Amino acid sequence: MKIKLLLTGKTDIDYLKEGILEYEKRIRHYVPYESVVIPALKNIAGFTSPEIKIREAEQLLRYISVSDFVVLLDESGKELSSVEFAAFLNQQFSSGLKSLVFIVGGAFGVDESVKKKVNMILSLSRLTFSHQMVRLFFLEQLYRGLTILNNESYHHK
Repeated sequence: MKIKLLLTGKTDIDYLKEGILEYEKRIRHYVPYESVVIPALKNIAGFTSPEIKIREAEQLLRYISVSDFVVLLDESGKELSSVEFAAFLNQQFSSGLKSLVFIVGGAFGVDESVKKKVNMILSLSRLTFSHQMVRLFFLEQLYRGLTILNNESYHHK
């Protein structure tokens, strides 16, 4: 199974870029992985946040296939412990899926049209993080889940 991370807009903070690259490298040790950066919208000065979310959704939905299991990362979603997240990953690996897709929306979140296409909404925390920081936090948790599944010592109980 391949894991794909869809991101709206590039990461422009250097220390986050470095962390993201490090965890992506670690993740690729365990599974095929790719990240897809949806370019930030241009000339949006006159648009409202709902209009921006609709335009971003049009771009995001192009990268989702009907056969994908899609997880939206959103503060309103279900919270899992790291061990529960590892169990979720294991369940997906065992299901015969070709692709597990995670979505991190833009600064304003995602449009309802995206929410209607997802199989699960997952929260990393009840706290609100910037959409750029969430990328690094999620990748660390993905890596942690993979090490848990492989009985490695990264995760301490």
